[in-house]
Amino acid sequence: MSTLPTPSTFPLDAWYAAGWDVDIGRTLLPRTVCGQPMVFYRRFDRVAVALEDACWHRLMPLSKGQLQGDQVVCAYHGLSFDAAGRCTHVPGQDKPPTRAAVRAYPVIEKHRMVWVWPGDPSLADPALVPDLHWADDPEWASEGAHFEMACDYRLVLDNLMDLTHETFVHKSSIGHDAVANTPLKVSHEGRRVRVERWMHDVDAPPFLDMQLRMARGFEKSPNVDRWQIIHFEAPNTIVIDVGVAPTGTGAPQGDRSAGISGRVMNTVTPKGDGSCYYFFAYGRCFALDNRNLTADIRAANIRIFTEDKVVLEEQQRMMDQLPGRKLVDLGIDAGSLWSRRAIAAMIEEERTRAEARRDEATGVAA
Repeated sequence: MSTLPTPSTFPLDAWYAAGWDVDIGRTLLPRTVCGQPMVFYRRFDRVAVALEDACWHRLMPLSKGQLQGDQVVCAYHGLSFDAAGRCTHVPGQDKPPTRAAVRAYPVIEKHRMVWVWPGDPSLADPALVPDLHWADDPEWASEGAHFEMACDYRLVLDNLMDLTHETFVHKSSIGHDAVANTPLKVSHEGRRVRVERWMHDVDAPPFLDMQLRMARGFEKSPNVDRWQIIHFEAPNTIVIDVGVAPTGTGAPQGDRSAGISGRVMNTVTPKGDGSCYYFFAYGRCFALDNRNLTADIRAANIRIFTEDKVVLEEQQRMMDQLPGRKLVDLGIDAGSLWSRRAIAAMIEEERTRAEARRDEATGVAA
């Protein structure tokens, strides 16, 4: 029985965020994506590059080396590799062996992020990059950040797919009893899941109250209708449409003009089983030129997501200590369950493709 390369917890044939555009420059940046060590940098023409972070010769991490022009020079024996992964120079030899190369990964830059495709490069369709267009839409203002998380990436997704925890984890910012006490509506199709929750005639929590007063000039905010509409795109990206509008002004019917809207943009990149990178940003469509507000909102989101980080890493720690215990699902977990099923379906599709390639290579009839 052959061993297939597809991992059990994340698909490979997908775009994963390697960093915000400002994270990747003329310094070698190591990142592990889906269990694969990679090194990122920019060529002089600013095009982002991702190479396997292991020298062809003795597996020294190339990220420990240096850039010379657009080539990476290994810190151990001085082998040079170009942006396509080809070895161009071996000290003491007229030319390198023809097979001397490291893997170069498909990379694309979109929505102020650098994305990498760790799977089959022939399937790396730019149209499959997750939709986070609010990050660079001139009608929206946002600023992002990221955490390294000592937990399985699916725990981060679970956390975002059900916001009931806001009532208890984020009491001082976005938490409210109405979040936990309001039923949610879940729908799904293919790789997408939608979770919707409307809270009618409630007071706005501090984070949204501040924005409403600033955007609409209220000295004191009135009661509001509040919405949370979560959009999941397998395997790793969630955009949450959030906002408030004064009660009775028509937001549930589609008129948000009297309120404020935001987009919580999230994408999670597995490092391996049990750890991940979590990239996030918050976009708003008012006071676009107020850079201080942008910085304040970014700082507030970092505080909020730090609270999540503590919870999720504690959850992972206990899961590691109690490996035989299963997670229990409640009605509020419906969105999480459908998102995990969509991820599992992608993994199974990859397994099927891998089996077909294996059978073709060995001459097994379909």
